[in-house]
Amino acid sequence: MDTSWFAERPVSELRPGDHGWLAYSSQEERDHVIGPFVREGLETTEKVVYVTDVPVERLPGLGPGRPIDVDALVRSGQLRVIPPREACLDRRGSFEPARMADTVARELGAAFGQGFRAVRLTTDHSWLLNGPGGPDLGPMLGCEHRVGDTVSPSTMAMAICQVDRRSCPPAALAALRDTHEVLVEVNPEFDDGILKIVRTFEPDGLRVEGELDAARHSVFAEQLRRLRPGRSVHLDLSRLGFIDLGGLHLLAKHATRLPADAALILDHLSPDVESVIDMVGWHRLPGLARGRRLAETEGIA
Repeated sequence: MDTSWFAERPVSELRPGDHGWLAYSSQEERDHVIGPFVREGLETTEKVVYVTDVPVERLPGLGPGRPIDVDALVRSGQLRVIPPREACLDRRGSFEPARMADTVARELGAAFGQGFRAVRLTTDHSWLLNGPGGPDLGPMLGCEHRVGDTVSPSTMAMAICQVDRRSCPPAALAALRDTHEVLVEVNPEFDDGILKIVRTFEPDGLRVEGELDAARHSVFAEQLRRLRPGRSVHLDLSRLGFIDLGGLHLLAKHATRLPADAALILDHLSPDVESVIDMVGWHRLPGLARGRRLAETEGIA
């Protein structure tokens, strides 16, 4: 299998020059990525530019319960919310890629003059994909290339281009993705360099990477408990290199506590892990099920 040339980065590890891509499967997933992107910028000395028609108080990361004075941030210029009609539409209301690139360049120049150390830019292009006759990819691809040409060489700009993957055919989604160098995902629930646990949204569950040994059983058990109770959930084990018997016992224990109509579904089992499960016989336990195999999704981002 070919190695992907994309860099995959948790949202909190984005850095200046990153032209990031987020194809989200639900509003919950979008908010888990864009929320920290917006909030972490505003909590430092970075400027946040969001091209959207959504009211500022409803932006991800700025909802009720957040100790952020949104009005003060808008007044100071640290938070810029720009409607699409001002950022990227012409006088007739048609999408104009060059105008979006000009907006990005203008905001970068203003931020430098205002003394901000970096600029975070984001917008959701899903609305451009829902027109009659399907998505018009030409202008969108041109826009992405222009924005990338502005952001990638920059020492102070980072951007996330969002799209709802449900609004776009797979081929068009892949073409848009290929105009970016960085694929952005949620921050890990846990990562100590040995074991990494990442929330997944489609399907709902966790991706487990690295090695699961006795020293990390309590962390893994806690993450399993946090999964939505009473519903089937998936564990993506494609990047799991090792799991001990105690870790398998935790899987079996969690599965047996699920309702009769729910299951803990193990996706992308490696041959080594699958053989251990077969050997101890836990694959016959109710509530523990094999899911998709690696060969079924190989090469699909």
